[in-house]
Amino acid sequence: MSDSTPALEMRHITKRFPGVLANDDVSFDARRGEVHALLGENGAGKSTLMNILCGLYRPDSGSILVNGKPVEFHSPRDAIQAGVGMVHQHFMLVPSQTVAENVILGLQHMPFVLDTTQIEADVARIGAEFGLPVDPRAKVWQLSVGEQQRVEIIKLLYRGAQILILDEPTAVLTPQETEAFFQTLREMTAAGKTIILISHKLDEVLAIADRITVLRGGRYIATVENQGLTKTQLAGLMVGRDVLFRVDKPPAQRGEVRLVMENVRARNDKGIMALCDLSLRVHSGEIVGVAGVAGNGQRELAEVISGLRATESGTINISSQHVTNAPPIVMIEAGIAYVPEDRSATGSAPNLSISENLALKNYRRLGRGGRFFLSRSAMRDQAQNLIQQFNIATPSPETSARLLSGGNLQKVILARELAQHPLVTIASYPTRGLDVGATENVRRILVNERNQGAAILLISEDLDEIFAIADRILVLFEGQIVGEMSGEEATLDQIGLMMAGGHG
Repeated sequence: MSDSTPALEMRHITKRFPGVLANDDVSFDARRGEVHALLGENGAGKSTLMNILCGLYRPDSGSILVNGKPVEFHSPRDAIQAGVGMVHQHFMLVPSQTVAENVILGLQHMPFVLDTTQIEADVARIGAEFGLPVDPRAKVWQLSVGEQQRVEIIKLLYRGAQILILDEPTAVLTPQETEAFFQTLREMTAAGKTIILISHKLDEVLAIADRITVLRGGRYIATVENQGLTKTQLAGLMVGRDVLFRVDKPPAQRGEVRLVMENVRARNDKGIMALCDLSLRVHSGEIVGVAGVAGNGQRELAEVISGLRATESGTINISSQHVTNAPPIVMIEAGIAYVPEDRSATGSAPNLSISENLALKNYRRLGRGGRFFLSRSAMRDQAQNLIQQFNIATPSPETSARLLSGGNLQKVILARELAQHPLVTIASYPTRGLDVGATENVRRILVNERNQGAAILLISEDLDEIFAIADRILVLFEGQIVGEMSGEEATLDQIGLMMAGGHG
């Protein structure tokens, strides 16, 4: 095997699904000892290509070579035996088991009686070697999301993986954790590992990647060396047009107080206190960003305001109307709009048409012949207007919502919520998983609403997003607001430190 032989080659990969050509004659290679970023819009074919590489899918045509030798993967087990493994964005861990137990879970040819001391020592050794500190005896449920990510990587290294695919690995990390994670990647590549990084965060890609491959519309566009590249150049390759990263917005014109929360306490689904005497205010004409690492009360905050979760104490007022523990219908009528974090499971009904999804909020006003019948023509007219207004790319208003791209589905949800001219909009992770083009559109929509006097509470872990459009920034840690800054004065280091429980 020559030193010039790539660690990985994927040649002329084509993969079709019913009605979709996901990968169209894509070729891709990665070298030993490099971080190779894979970029593309939603639907560009990145996930399909990597699912083929890790054995979840089989290509319709094309070939894969590892260290110059042809391989065929029928399952992820075949891939890991060839030294290829993937850490998915949603971790595959058993919370009730220890770190060491999770690391060996699923391994074949293990002895009937396990030498747990040796396994724990091996896990600790791998962690120390690659800068992945974690207690082998700790239960997974006791770990932070950053520590859980380390366990997933240790699992692959324990199995001898030489090529590691990481899907959006920094989505759950603070800026400080991200920098530590990048140091881990550098130590892994120094040891000869190959890292394939899937990410939408162009700043991070430019900070860590050696080479970058771009896909668009299922096709290979280019592979470029990371020397002197800019975000604008990368975004242009991904989208095929110029992309603006900061939304132009005039200074906030703060008006009346629209949302007031005083000393609110609420529990999560496990019965643990998730909001602890939380207080905040949002005015008309401003975007208030709530920054925090996942699991610090963001979901509970959004659900309490939208009427989906009860509070134990405290008060909530919308424009002086007392709505504490009111049901969702009362919250809607009081002027609350809610864009939930999970656009498929919570934000939409995937098997219903776009027209029907757009009517979910105001179907009472689209009636015909009394309260028991809907006017299909009124629903269709509303859908046509909103599709045009929000530039939703769809063949027809009758297309099923599940057939839309992530960006267009998010536009449907925003159109449904904002068409009612709400007093307060709760936007929870509104651009999560969206490409740069779709992200730009969603941010512009939110800023336009703010310019027209809306009060917007933006909940996000993406600090780039919060810095781009928020007028004020609140930091949420363990269910409490631990800091507040203006969007102009806040710095990444200050916010990141407070997100981790420190003081900015």
